[in-house]
This record gives sequence, C-alpha cells and structure tokens, in this order.
Amino acid sequence: MLDVKLIRKDRQAVEDKLKTKDPSISLEKLISLDEELRALKTKAEALKASRNEQSQKIGALKRQGQDASGLMQEVAKINEEIHHLDPRILELENTFETELASLPNIPMDDVKVSQSPADNEVINTHGKKPEFSFPFKNHVELNESLHLFDFKRGAKISGSGWPVYRGLGARLEWALINFMLSRQIQNGFEMWMPPLLVRQEIVFGSGQLPKFEKQQFKIQDEDYHLYLIPTAEVPLNGLHYDEILEEEQLPLRYTAYSPCFRREAGAAGAQERGLIRMHQFNKIEMFCFTKPEESTDIFNQMVGFAEGILEALGLHYRSVLLVTGDMSFAAARTVDVEVWLPGQNRYYEVSSVSNCTDYQSRRSQIRFRGSDGKLEFVHTLNGSGLATSRLMVALLENNQNADGSVNVPEVLRPYLDGISILKPE
Repeated sequence: MLDVKLIRKDRQAVEDKLKTKDPSISLEKLISLDEELRALKTKAEALKASRNEQSQKIGALKRQGQDASGLMQEVAKINEEIHHLDPRILELENTFETELASLPNIPMDDVKVSQSPADNEVINTHGKKPEFSFPFKNHVELNESLHLFDFKRGAKISGSGWPVYRGLGARLEWALINFMLSRQIQNGFEMWMPPLLVRQEIVFGSGQLPKFEKQQFKIQDEDYHLYLIPTAEVPLNGLHYDEILEEEQLPLRYTAYSPCFRREAGAAGAQERGLIRMHQFNKIEMFCFTKPEESTDIFNQMVGFAEGILEALGLHYRSVLLVTGDMSFAAARTVDVEVWLPGQNRYYEVSSVSNCTDYQSRRSQIRFRGSDGKLEFVHTLNGSGLATSRLMVALLENNQNADGSVNVPEVLRPYLDGISILKPE
C-alpha cells in the first residue's frame, strides 16, 4: 500500500508514476475522499471537544445547585450530530482504504517506461539454444513414450489444468524440489513449511487482494473463509504480519516449497498444452525482509541465485528487466529469468524476482526498530527459486535424444539413485 502522505505531498508526481504501470489510474477519487474524510474528522473532533467543554460546565453548574438544562439541550444536539457523523466517517474510511489498496506500487525511477513487454530489456544471457540433428519433440510428445505424466487422468480427477505426475516423472519433480531447496539453504535462506490455506488479511497483505480476488481459489463456509495460496510468497510475508522486528534481525532470508494454486485467467494457446500453464504447480520461493538501504543489493543477489540454478542444470536462459507496464502489482522493480523451451520456440519465465519496497509491509504492518528507536517499514523482496513445471519442460525438451530418451542433469542424479537417463518404455 502506498503512503498517503506521499500522495498528499505531490499528487501529480505520484499519479504520473502510477500511470506508467496503468494509464487508466486516476487519484481524483482518492483525493476527494481524503479531503472529505479529513474535513468530517476535523468537524467531529471539534464537536467532541465542545461536548466535553459543555459537559464540564454542566457538572460545575450542578455542583453549585444551578440550572443546567440549557447546556444539556446543547449537548444533546451535539451528541445527535456526532451520532450522524461517526457512521459516515466509518463508511468513508472503508471506501478510502479500498481505493488506496487498489493502487499498485510505484516503479523505481530507473525502470523503463512502457506498456509493451516487447520493450523489456535483456540484461543477461547464459548459454546457447540447443541445436538438434533430428526432429525434436515437445514435452507432451516425449511423454507419450516416457510416461512421466498423465494429463487425461488429471482432467478426470479435477478438470483441465491439474497435472498428475507418475513414476519417474514424480521422482524427477521431487528431485528438482530437493535440489533447489538445498541450493537455497546453501545460499543462506532458512527453510519454512507454511500452510497452504491462509486468512483473507494475509492475502491482502501480500497485495493479492482486492485487485486479484477473481484469480484466487478459496473455501468459504460457516466455519472457514480461507484462500489457497497462489505462491508461498503470501504466507512467508504473513509470518511477520503486524510485528515489530529489531534492526539486528535484518535481513531475514526465508525459503519454502509449496504447491501454488491459480485460476490463470485467459485461454491457453495451442502451444501451452501440458505443463506450460497449470492451475496447480510446484515452486520454491525466496523471500527477504530487509532494511530499505539493503534491498537493492539483496535483490541483485536473489536474481543471481535464480540464475545459478539454471546454470547448474545446464540450461540456456536470459534475464529480463521488466518495463513499468509489465511488472506485477506490488513490485517496484522486477527481473524475470526466462528459460528456452524448444517445443514452444520461445522463452518462458521460471523465476520472477521483485523488490516490493515498503508496499507489502505497509499493508501488513511489518516494521523494524532502528538503533535510534524509531520505527520504519521493512522492504520485502520475493522471487521464485524456481517454479518446477516449466523447468520440467525445459529439462525434457533441451536434453532429449534422437531415440526419445532424455539425459538427466548431473546435479539431479544423487536425488534419483544415480539414474542418468530417462528411457522410453
């Protein structure tokens, strides 16, 4: 959430920056609500001060045995006016908070202004696209003889977009998860195992609500009102909801494995069959709480950690600095790490690393106490380390052989009892 003081100080500058993310944004309604709300609060405070003053006079008159009925009538009128003002103030406060919460984070000054993803800047490239001396297959075609997934039975159980991993496919997925967790622990992250269902305020705190309400899976009955997490970023951010941390605790580096649940709005194209776009997928999350002056350095470290996993797996990738219009709602700066998928003939994101500055911490009321005793909002950063479904596609398509077999990267073999190749059945 944005600092309303910043908006009051320079509305036009803030609005101009927000429009680089979404040209339709206007602060006119928010400013109007803020002005009306502050005017009503000032009036209510004046009325309550007057009531207190009159009440003191009434008490003095009664102690002196004098008639206070006139003042009592005035107080009654004041009470009636306050009684009408308070609900209106509460209504305006709720409307104002909803309007403020609907605004995205402000992009950093050095982020390129554009609404087109085509303008994203490639800032790093590793390796080369593979060259095949045979007609290569996409992962769905490879699966016909490798039998790593069962898409038909997944659809039977839950509908389209819900994968079922089987045999060596399940083992390879688990090997990826274990390998990546081990790497993040080596990188200095503490491992957590958070719940997969979280409260509404925790989803709000991460910036997923109210903007993306329709993209969430949730359960709602007489006993529960909980959301399935779209990413472990949500519960990891929520770990310190409404807490005050000490400066010496920072930075905090957390990692977690979780399934992720997303509605994935929009129809997938013909090339996005199989594991490319799913309602449920697995992901290792990196999440950091930092002092503001440290967040840029830690952001760069996190990008490097994501890239390092792809390098260890021997995969060609590129890292892309996103333009303003392509960044996520809560991000002030984002780098996507994209792996090459031969079967799709394009790059696909397997990690998105974002510096959310104090946007999430304001929504979640996560602060730290500095050495001077002052309280300040922490900066939060998140990034995939990595998401496995597209990574699985990359491993299969980039490492395939002419006979339909697939070579297993050396770093994964210890997690597969030494298996070095997946052979067609």
